[in-house]
Amino acid sequence: ILMFASVWSWTIIFEKRGTMRKLNSRANKFEDSFWSGEALDRLYERVKKGKQDPLLKTFCAGMEEWHNGVVGGLPAKESLQASLRQRVERAMSTTINREMNALERGMTFLASIGSTAPFVGLFGTVWGIMGSFTAIAHTNNTSLAVVAPGIAEALFATALGLVAAIPAVIAYNILTNSLNRYADRLDAFVNDFSAILSRHLDTLESGNGTGSGSGKKDTSKVAA
Repeated sequence: ILMFASVWSWTIIFEKRGTMRKLNSRANKFEDSFWSGEALDRLYERVKKGKQDPLLKTFCAGMEEWHNGVVGGLPAKESLQASLRQRVERAMSTTINREMNALERGMTFLASIGSTAPFVGLFGTVWGIMGSFTAIAHTNNTSLAVVAPGIAEALFATALGLVAAIPAVIAYNILTNSLNRYADRLDAFVNDFSAILSRHLDTLESGNGTGSGSGKKDTSKVAA
């Protein structure tokens, strides 16, 4: 059991490390495009056809909600515009929660192994020592040759427990920190995206007077 837990823990560790490295690299490239001044609608049309990751899905969710909200023209009332901003933020936050839940799969297993493996090893240690005392009782001999096999099994079980637990605990702490930083990055992107849409709404409202009329025409020109 401990050997299987150790192998599975290392599988999760390598998979998570590779995934986070890839996601951060893709996030860097996307943020460069996002802040390059390219119209967000053109960026949206380009990225939604490619391979998706949490940041791109968050961006696409926000753009889809924005398009749905302005399909009949830009809302004229400030209350409707505020509702539109809230719907965009809610759609993006929901996507973040869903994607982070997917990324965190396997972390519970690492935490469980880190906390329980030493006790499983301790149980094996107790079992091995019990075997040694049983051998002494059966043979009425306390020589090292009698007790050595049981003690060896006990020490081996202890070692396996530590081999499984130590990497799991270290990796859990490192990966949790990495996941939290990525989640903060997604939250910061939502704030930036919301600020851009707010500026866009304010610009259209000041330019159109009522916020309707040419609002529908301008919705395809949202730019960072």
